[in-house]
This record gives sequence, structure tokens and C-alpha cells, in this order.
Amino acid sequence: MSRLLTDPELIRELEPVVEAGVNQHFAATKNWAPHDYVPWSDGSNYQALGGRDWELERSPLSELARIAMVTNLLTEDNLPSYHRAVAGYFTLDDAWGTWVNRWTVEENRHGIALRDYLVVTRAVDPMELERARMLQVTAGFSPGQQGQGDIAPESFLDAAAYVTFQELATRVSHRNTGKACDEPVADALLKRIAFDENLHMIFYRGLTGAALDLSPDRAMHSICRILVNFQMPGFSIPNFRRNAVKMAVGGIYDARQHLDDVVLPVLRKWRIFERDDFTAEGERERDALGAFIERMEVEAAKFDESKARYLEREARKAQRIASKSLV
Repeated sequence: MSRLLTDPELIRELEPVVEAGVNQHFAATKNWAPHDYVPWSDGSNYQALGGRDWELERSPLSELARIAMVTNLLTEDNLPSYHRAVAGYFTLDDAWGTWVNRWTVEENRHGIALRDYLVVTRAVDPMELERARMLQVTAGFSPGQQGQGDIAPESFLDAAAYVTFQELATRVSHRNTGKACDEPVADALLKRIAFDENLHMIFYRGLTGAALDLSPDRAMHSICRILVNFQMPGFSIPNFRRNAVKMAVGGIYDARQHLDDVVLPVLRKWRIFERDDFTAEGERERDALGAFIERMEVEAAKFDESKARYLEREARKAQRIASKSLV
């Protein structure tokens, strides 16, 4: 029979899992320094120190790469709010605190490296970037605040399920952004960050999987609820929806990748559709999740078709422009 454990009971019983996960993480991770991924010799003073201010023409990145890099960075910038939320849903006691603080240290390193790279290489307007950071961090990320209520975790299990999918989605986004930059230093930096995010996902995936074994019905409810309402934490960034469309069309992160590269691999790892330890309530949640995934497949297929038509139109447009320039 499925056990309906409370959050404090789950946190207490999962302590050995967290300790093992922390040890596994320390064995797998590789320490690195942000300054090693910044081409400092490419930098120069801005106008305040006698140099030149930012000019779009000097950016080494395409519009798509700039949008993706800024979106990824501003998402990382809200780390103070993420730390507060994770610490609140988990705990800072014993191995839990070791993990939460280590995770925070590593995530902070990502923002440092991304900002230094963008400012030194003049890839984006630093004044606009700073204004966006101020807006993003001032607004914060607090589950349940206006505009974020639909995805607000209601429990420890909700939070654990959410960060599992979110970390994997972030890994996919960073890795594809590195490729879109078409620049070796940016690619190496984002590959390094994506590696960290993957290890974070492995920790949270193992934690949630262990919770599934302890309290299958409660965990199934959380997984279903989070996936049906899933949004990335950066959705409060100014112009996020418009930029998300550009990133999707550009191959950074789209509906097909969300389903095939994030949702389904994690569900397979947890053996969601093979488990036999749910009660009737848990099975109803699983059925609802199955129906939702079918809808996701339909939406992903529609997006694939729309994207293909758009890219075909753009290719024809570029061909016409090239033909006219030759004439």
C-alpha cells in the first residue's frame, strides 16, 4: 500500500539518500574557475574610462545567440530567490544543507562566467543587461507570487520534481546556446555549465526517485502537477515570451526538445509507466499524465511543422535577396 508520508517524514527518511547523492556529486564534479573561460585580451575600456561604449556592429554573436545568452544569464541571476525557495522546501540541516549550499555556489559561478564573457567580448549592451538584471532580481522568484501561482510548488515533493525537470531543461538550453554562438570560447563555457547542470539534475532525479519509492502516490501527484503546469523560472524576464519563440525556432529550446530530451528521459528513469506500487489514486494521476504527454506529442508535432514552414519561407526570402544583390 502506498505510504502518504508528510514532508518532515520524507525529509527525515531521505537523509541517507541526500548524503549519498552529495558524495556522488563531489566524486563526479570538476572544479573550474570562471576567469578561465573569458577572453580577457579581447576586452577594452568603456566610455566611462576613456574607451568606447557598446555598438551592435562589434558584437561577435548573432541575434539568436545574444537572445539565448542573455535569457540564460538573467535566469541564473535570480539565484538568491532560488536559494531561498530550495532551502525553504528542503532544509539546511545536515547533508541537506551541504547540498543546498554547494548547489548555490556552483550556480553562482555560472552567472559570473556568463556576465564576464558577455561584457568583455562586447557581445551585448552592458547597460541594457544591467537594467534587465536589476528588474529581474528585484522582482525575484517566489512561488505563489502574482504571475507564478500556477506553478507554485505546494510541497517538498513538488519542489523536488520541479528542479529535476528544470535542471535538465537548463542543460539542454545552455548546450544548444553554445552551439548557436559559433564561437569556440563561448561554446566551451556553455558546455562546462551544461555539465554542471546535468550533475545537478542527476542529484534531484535520484532524490525524487527515492521519494517515489517511499511515497508513490504523493510523488506521482507532484510529478503530474508540475509537468502539466511547467514553466522555466526565467519566464518573468522582460520580453521572455517573444524571445522564447525566437529561441524555439532557432533550435535552442522548443516543444519537441522539452518532450524528447527532458520529460520522457526522466519519466523512463523513474519507470513511471511500469511501476506497480500505486494505489487507484496514483494510477489515476499516472493516467492523467499519460494523456497529457499525448497532448504534448500533438503540440510538438504541430510546432515541428510550423517551424519547418517558417524556415522554408526564410530560406526562400534569403535566396531572393541574394539573387537581387547579384543583379
